[in-house]
Amino acid sequence: MAVRQNLGSVSTQAVYDVLRACVNAGLVRRIEPAGSSARYETRTGDNHHHLVCRVCGRVADVDCAVGEAPCLEPSDLAGFAIDEAEVVYWGVCADCQHDSATTTRPQSSTI
Repeated sequence: MAVRQNLGSVSTQAVYDVLRACVNAGLVRRIEPAGSSARYETRTGDNHHHLVCRVCGRVADVDCAVGEAPCLEPSDLAGFAIDEAEVVYWGVCADCQHDSATTTRPQSSTI
């Protein structure tokens, strides 16, 4: 844990308590793409989404396309009081695409 390298003896619970306080204060935003660990980001003051690589788990911020609005309003609340909506785009990052192309390229054989 990077915190321990900088501060010495710090409990994991203390780190999560501080992160929770920072989220509650609006200093950081907690994101947790399906199947991934929670991540925290400092980009909190705008409406942006995330790209997640299915291969390596890399997460990248992506701005909303001008003039294109994702569906963030459900047609039926089904009794829920919605407090958050999030759009996550899933795919394969450029590095993993490159790695896949170089490892799956058929080998040429000489006769």
